[in-house]
Amino acid sequence: MITITLPDGSRRPFDQAPTVAEVAASIGAGLAKAALAGKVDGRLVDTSHRIEADAQLAIVTDKDADGLELLRHSTAHLLAYAVKQLFPEAQVTIGPVVENGFYYDFAYKRPFTPEDLQAIEKRMVELAAKNEAIVRRVLPRDEAIEHFKAQGEHYKAEIIASIPADQDVSLYREGSFEDLCRGPHVPSTGRLKHFKLMKVAGAYWRGDQANEQLQRVYGTAWASKDDLQQYLTMLEEAEKRDHRRLGRELDLFHLDEHSPGTVFWHARGWTVWQEVEQYMRRVYRDNGYLEVKGPQILDQGLWEKTGHWDKYRENMFTTESEKRNYALKPMNCPGHILIFKQGIKSYRDLPLRYGEFGNCHRNEPTGGLHGIMRVRAFTQDDGHIFCTEDMILDECVAYTALLQKVYQDFGFTQIIYKVATRPDARIGSDESWDKAEHALIESLKRSGCDYVLSPGEGAFYGPKIEYTLKDAIGRQWQCGTIQVDFSMAERLDAVYVAESGERRHPVMLHRAIVGSLERFIGILIEQHAGALPAWLAPQQVVVTAITDQQAEYAASVAKALQKQGVRISLDLRNEKINYKIREHSLQKVPFILVVGDKEKASGAVAVRARGNQDLGVMPLADFIQKLTSDIANKV
Repeated sequence: MITITLPDGSRRPFDQAPTVAEVAASIGAGLAKAALAGKVDGRLVDTSHRIEADAQLAIVTDKDADGLELLRHSTAHLLAYAVKQLFPEAQVTIGPVVENGFYYDFAYKRPFTPEDLQAIEKRMVELAAKNEAIVRRVLPRDEAIEHFKAQGEHYKAEIIASIPADQDVSLYREGSFEDLCRGPHVPSTGRLKHFKLMKVAGAYWRGDQANEQLQRVYGTAWASKDDLQQYLTMLEEAEKRDHRRLGRELDLFHLDEHSPGTVFWHARGWTVWQEVEQYMRRVYRDNGYLEVKGPQILDQGLWEKTGHWDKYRENMFTTESEKRNYALKPMNCPGHILIFKQGIKSYRDLPLRYGEFGNCHRNEPTGGLHGIMRVRAFTQDDGHIFCTEDMILDECVAYTALLQKVYQDFGFTQIIYKVATRPDARIGSDESWDKAEHALIESLKRSGCDYVLSPGEGAFYGPKIEYTLKDAIGRQWQCGTIQVDFSMAERLDAVYVAESGERRHPVMLHRAIVGSLERFIGILIEQHAGALPAWLAPQQVVVTAITDQQAEYAASVAKALQKQGVRISLDLRNEKINYKIREHSLQKVPFILVVGDKEKASGAVAVRARGNQDLGVMPLADFIQKLTSDIANKV
């Protein structure tokens, strides 16, 4: 007798060892039809898997995250199946699931064309319609190697040869195609209905540039037609919002091969930068932070003491002077500890909050660079709070409230909270980690925030809360963080004098709200599709005249706005007014003021707001009041 325990606690007895599919069928025909796999005692298995002993079982459908991953994994195999039918000489290599989809790498004598992709996708649809069973079998390693060599699949044979000789390997067959895979997979190709091939890119075998280059075909797959369409629509919208394209079109910045991974800010882009930085500077000032500035280069020995050298040295730029080794700082924390150590600190000085717009460098691989979102040189709104253990909870609660206010001002209203707990490789005692994790979780509870746990994702020196923004089209961006660190101040022998007169090491809270300013500005550009709110826009107002007869009045309007601190430009070109309006609209200027004879005579302006909104004619004073109100209230 085999007893199967279901997620609701109910139990089902079976006279013989049942398969996952048989258990699903015993529950109901609907579940049997929907079942993609099973989770037996937490392990994901095929529906054909036979359960030989009492176990807990959850049936996996396309409503589950595991089910969606299975659909994508199986669609990757369907892609390889279609490629082998259309291009028999192509060799298949690896095809994993990635975020929102999958890819498969192929070795083929010529590049795949867009027409090839269309043909491959069409064949995938045809193969899926055949609803062929996906069947697993197991072979000894050496037999599997010979099996794939006989098919001319030398990459597969090489993969299997890296597996220990005494291990068996599993293969999955659908129709005439068989692939190496640990599985599991959906029961049949008929379950694969909602997919699309996206693009082809280059990739090196095993990710090594010394190896041959392959072709990587990317695709996406979803549980429903609506989900697929929503994703494709989001991609279209994301392309329109791409900060790299908008950066060029709006003359904000550019990237140059003369300095890869760094940003060349143009005047308009630097204006946006300054608005973000000055806003954050006010946040520092109004919330008890002391702004400091540390050096760019620090002795290698310091990084060794903090533990950063062991963790990050591959991503650190190094230099040498007078037989002494240095590193450009990839983060600001050691420098802040050295500032803290200057002079005697008392418990009365705590909490002591330092903030810095710290210039950092990280030697990111070229392939990982992405516009201004991922660069090698960046500036962090970095801060560190030195406090006692008793202060951690209150500081974390106050920080979350502050961060929520900042994000709202920038136009973000949805925040996802994640608590990243201790990794296997870490410093500090379990006792200190227990205290730190408890404080972070309790702070979110007190703040009324729902949260999820990310086990093992903490920094090597302490757990953290990650604050992830959800943007206008549903994408997620991890920006803010606060990390509780009991170790680093101790490693660098930073102390304060406690009320008892005893010298103690402070707890260090590492925190950033926007994180990298470069990345955050990229996120802002994409969030607002380049149409930044008036308080952030590099040009807030354009004043333009219909004819030369109003040029002097237009100039006086521009001067009046400039006296109010408004960022304005004056357009007195001898062009048709509709042409000028269209041109400035494409530059996403929040307000265009048009003046003609009527406006000149009455001291008014005709106001056009971004988005082709005609706000009508109003006295200049009324417009100034509206604009300054919008800017002050971050509208």
